[in-house]
Amino acid sequence: MPKVTMFSQAGSEVGAIELNDSIFGIEPNNHVLFEAIIMQRASLRQGTHKVKNRSEVAGGGRKPWKQKGTGRARQGSIRSPQWRGGGVVFGPTPRSYAYKLPKKVRRLAIKSALSAKVLEENVLVLDNLAFEAPKTKEFAAVLAGLSIDTKALIVTDGLDEKVALSARNIPGITVVEATGLNVLDVVSHNKLIMTKSAVEKVEEVLA
Repeated sequence: MPKVTMFSQAGSEVGAIELNDSIFGIEPNNHVLFEAIIMQRASLRQGTHKVKNRSEVAGGGRKPWKQKGTGRARQGSIRSPQWRGGGVVFGPTPRSYAYKLPKKVRRLAIKSALSAKVLEENVLVLDNLAFEAPKTKEFAAVLAGLSIDTKALIVTDGLDEKVALSARNIPGITVVEATGLNVLDVVSHNKLIMTKSAVEKVEEVLA
């Protein structure tokens, strides 16, 4: 089982914690990771792109000239696609880009992301993380004590508004609940900082 050093909120070492081998110790599957990231990024697309086709553009109700005898090509409307200001053919319309991968694939992807972070030695565990009131300065002090000067994902066991508000104004820091842990967030941050209770909850859900 992989072992990770556990720190106090003040930044001092308080021991080590053994992580579940089936979650944090597997060989990362890079293809599944890639598929999961593409799926998440697709679901983030707004899909609000829109163009007007020939039935939606203004004008063009009258035939521009008679069918025969002018020597010009026959035309039925000045809003046909070949005219300037005409409708667009096969243009984008609003749609959802979201799709789903099988549940087993999604679970393998998050396990691969977590295991990759452990292999890179970019996982830190805190015995506890709590504040009496939302204070960005206090949260910054916690990061300084852990020597974190890069993008970091903070995982807590539940919704803690004081922690979330304290971290909100710090660039590159994201706070998520253990139940909301996802592949895109894990791979997008250089460091993964989890509370001990969050580790237990993740192991309970994914084991």
